[in-house]
Amino acid sequence: MYMHISAMGDAVKIATAIHDALALGRTPFTAPVSTQNPELGIDTKQLDKIMAQSGKVNSGVYQFSIPRAEKIFENGMEVPPSMGVATAINFQPTGGDKAAITGDFVLIASEVNPVIKVLRNNGIEVTALHSHMLDENPRLFFMHFWADDDRQKLARGLRAALDKMNIVRAQTE
Repeated sequence: MYMHISAMGDAVKIATAIHDALALGRTPFTAPVSTQNPELGIDTKQLDKIMAQSGKVNSGVYQFSIPRAEKIFENGMEVPPSMGVATAINFQPTGGDKAAITGDFVLIASEVNPVIKVLRNNGIEVTALHSHMLDENPRLFFMHFWADDDRQKLARGLRAALDKMNIVRAQTE
């Protein structure tokens, strides 16, 4: 389950309230000690090339974070990509040349249907479509997805979906 929050005001009071809420759910406050080797057993350079983006290894998952090209505002303040308005794409190896993928596309209205079509045509299931904010500009829609298949096929499908979006293009393109 995901819960999104928004707050304005005294940073210490907000941080304290969030900490107390997380403590009620027994959320660990320290990062787990990684015992995994950063080598995933898949060709991440090949994924970078197909996706035309650079990913990173995080706890056995290869992750991409792709910001939108336009600035996003909420209540008159700019929301940086690191605050949840960048498309997140994750690859987790599942054996052989396969990977499970999941993540969250950040779309404007005119991109929703073209991205759905591309994902479905590439065997990628759309699992949710919703909004996270109330007054953002431009209006955003968040599309979650899932698949477990050949990693190159999935990467090509995800890249085709990214090509339907107004994203920051990597310098390698």
